[in-house]
Formats: sequence, structure tokens, C-alpha cells
Amino acid sequence: MKSLLHITNGDNFTSRLQSLKLKGDIITWREMLCEGKTLSTVGSESFWKTRFEFLNRNYKVSKSWFVEKTLKEYRSLCNHKQQDQIVLWFEYDLFCQINMLAVLSWLKTHRRHAEISLICSGKEDDSGKLYGLNELSDEKLITLYENKTILSQDDIEFADYVWQLYCSDNPIRLENLVVHNDFQFNYLSDALKTHLKRYPTIKNGLNELENRVLSIAENEKPASRKELLSSVLNNQGLYGFGDTQYDRMITSIKPLFTSFNPVRLTKKGKEVLLEKTSFYSQIRDNQMYLGGSLKYNFLYNSASDRILKL
Repeated sequence: MKSLLHITNGDNFTSRLQSLKLKGDIITWREMLCEGKTLSTVGSESFWKTRFEFLNRNYKVSKSWFVEKTLKEYRSLCNHKQQDQIVLWFEYDLFCQINMLAVLSWLKTHRRHAEISLICSGKEDDSGKLYGLNELSDEKLITLYENKTILSQDDIEFADYVWQLYCSDNPIRLENLVVHNDFQFNYLSDALKTHLKRYPTIKNGLNELENRVLSIAENEKPASRKELLSSVLNNQGLYGFGDTQYDRMITSIKPLFTSFNPVRLTKKGKEVLLEKTSFYSQIRDNQMYLGGSLKYNFLYNSASDRILKL
């Protein structure tokens, strides 16, 4: 009998997977590596130290919470050494795809002899909608499990290479990869294109999501910050972020609002939205990383879909 380990994308899906009663143990990957500085050496002491510092500074995550929720689960993964089959359960969005790359990079180093399979939800019917794992029926999940993709050594090497690029100090190499590569991973190319749109645009110094927040504020005129947050969450496309991430983002562009109850933009906020002026110098934060690169050392040219180094 081959022994089996499932690695999931979060607690909600872990409990769902438990209810399916599939064979094997389950580990939850509790991280949001799409935000903050990342080091390529997943699981190293410096990697976790860097992650804790980011989460503590930006999300007030306490050391005890980090140890209990993230490190304990990671140590459990380290202790699962015997499994010869490992199944990854992830989704189509940027949040999940970056975590998936990190897990595959770790597995490449630490579980060289295991058979690694990937289940990645997204396009599940002809509706054009992209589905998260928890939106699917039990029958559909079982079907996905039975048809899981076994990753070749080349696939794993490729995922590790993309992870190294994500953690490098220059996103331009990642951009070139997106342009010139056929991916073995169905949703990775679009997720990486979405990642590149998180750099500030040349036109007003805000990135795609920050501009979307302003646009929703101006066009939908939400009655409260909560309503604004809800609308941003429902219109986020391929990002897959949670409300705490958006809450932090809204706080970073707070000077562009006169009030959040109801939500209204300042005169400057409207000018920034119309690309008549830039907010770059006010929002620039020299400690803000996307992967391994400093967010404000690069600009995104939305006309050409290219990244420029400042």
C-alpha cells in the first residue's frame, strides 16, 4: 500500500476534505506568500523569520499565533517523511498559485522521491466562471481527485524556477518568462500577469487594485467602508485576496478619501483616478516588497503590459 499525504490551500478546505474521507493525512499550508518579502529557501530559519517580521508588522500577527498556526503545521509537514504520494489541492488565483510554487519548491528539495500530484480548481464547466475548491460538490471533488495531474520532474523543476524568479529582486525576468513560456500549470501564467499589475502604474502611481478601489468608491458610492470592502472582494478577478488584505490596502490610500461613511473621494482622489495627477510620492514605501523585489523600485506600463525599473 502506498502512503498518502494531502497538502491543502487553507483551513476551510481542509475540513471539507476531511469530510470526504479520502485515504491519507492532511496538512494545511497556512501562509500568504503573495504579500510581503519572500526568500527562495522555503522553510529555512531566515525564511520564517522574514515572514514573521512582515506578518507581525503589517497584520499584528503575534509570535504565539504564528508558531501555533503556521510553524506547527510546517513542522508536521517536515515530520511526514514516509509518504510516497503527495497530493496538492490549490486554486486558480494569485494567492493560491504563489503558495503552490513555494510548496513545490520545498518538495523538490525535501521530498525528491515522492510522486507529486496537483489538483487545481478553476474552469470546471462552460459558464466562464472560475471556481474555488469549496464551491464544488463532493462528487466534483472526487472526480478531480481521480483525475489528478501527476507532475513530472520537469514540472517540479519549472515551478521551482518560477519561485526563484518570484523571490529575485527584479520582476522583469518573471515578465519575460510569462511572455515566452507555455506553462505546464493551467492558471500560473494568468496569475503571474496579475502579480505584475501590483506594481504602481506609470500614470498615477497606484496599482491595478488600488485604482479599482478608487473606481468602485467613485462609481458605486458605497454607503460605508464595509460596503466598499465587500464590493472590492466581489470584483477582484484573479487575486484571491481576503478582507484583511484589502482593508490594509484601503488604509494605505486613505488620504484620497474625505470619508468612509459614506465613502467619498477627495478632489485629489478623483484627479488620481482620472490619471491627471500621481500619488506615487505619497504612497511610496521603501519597505514594501512583492516577493523578492521592492514594489516601488518598478513601474507598470499598462499601455504595453511591461515592467520598468526606476
